[in-house]
Amino acid sequence: MFTGIVEGIGKVIKIEKKTDNRSAVKMTVDLGKHARGLKIGQSVALNGVCLTVTGISNSKCNFEMIEETTKKTDLGNLKEGEVINIERSLKVGDRMEGHFVLGHVDGVGIIKKIERKPKEIKIWFEIPRNLAKFVVQKGSIAIDGISLTVVDVRKNLASVCLIPHTVDVTNFHTRKIGDKVNIETDILGKYILK
Repeated sequence: MFTGIVEGIGKVIKIEKKTDNRSAVKMTVDLGKHARGLKIGQSVALNGVCLTVTGISNSKCNFEMIEETTKKTDLGNLKEGEVINIERSLKVGDRMEGHFVLGHVDGVGIIKKIERKPKEIKIWFEIPRNLAKFVVQKGSIAIDGISLTVVDVRKNLASVCLIPHTVDVTNFHTRKIGDKVNIETDILGKYILK
């Protein structure tokens, strides 16, 4: 379980398409200081996707992804050298500062518009139609693993606002119109609707 409070960014070092029966893709990510104390078998959210650490060498960690992960998230489109968001899993007793984020991405959205203002950046993104019913104004949403509040909802478009700090410590400083983002809608809304 995660909170959507991104701890920092990492860099994709290597991506290997696998031919064995273990996984579809093996990815090596330099987690920097966020690898300290990490053990094989633990979970890390990368761009909001919960992955298991399968190998560690200093700050470089290996993650294996099955076909389901590469198809339903934007991780299948990552390239070596790209910057991704990192969040270590929640520990019992930690503060709950974002919202409940499972790291189980619901779908991929597309950034449609970026409005830059002096003290904030408003980002509009297209939501897959099957997820639009779960996105509500003032509700929680995780975009690339970042816990955010929905500002506007218009059919299958929604907006969020980011303060400069969020832009600085996440991969959003590299994002542009047309980029794909991982979307995880609020788990509480899913249960209520069900």
